[in-house]
Amino acid sequence: MHCLKVERIKIAFVCVHNSCRSQVAEALCKHFANDLFECYSAGTEVKEIINADAVRLVKQFYGIDMEKAQYSKLLSDIPPVDVVITMGCNVTCPSLPCKYREDWGLDDPTGKSDEEFVKVIRRIETKVLELKNFPSKYKNSL
Repeated sequence: MHCLKVERIKIAFVCVHNSCRSQVAEALCKHFANDLFECYSAGTEVKEIINADAVRLVKQFYGIDMEKAQYSKLLSDIPPVDVVITMGCNVTCPSLPCKYREDWGLDDPTGKSDEEFVKVIRRIETKVLELKNFPSKYKNSL
């Protein structure tokens, strides 16, 4: 019996500090779409720790401990990717080549109420679930 190994699409979620939205996107992509994507997150700068509210709320709603599994990374710390998704912080990534690029236009919830944070996290979840259609929808882009 032969098993075909399907190569997963490499996707990077990019934000300035790689401490909140992009980290949530990486965690949810690994949670919901790990069969299709090799997920990374990175920033043009890094923070020492991932946003505590993001860690707490993602753990509360999804049971994912981002603090144990993830850390803040620079663009240069991740391998070459096929897809770059920016979080909506006007990040330009000239040093991160890709075959397809998209911006999700997400507001930064840092310092805002849990209600605002949850809205952004749920929007990221929706966007990640929509990505599951990516291979068939954008196969000509790759």
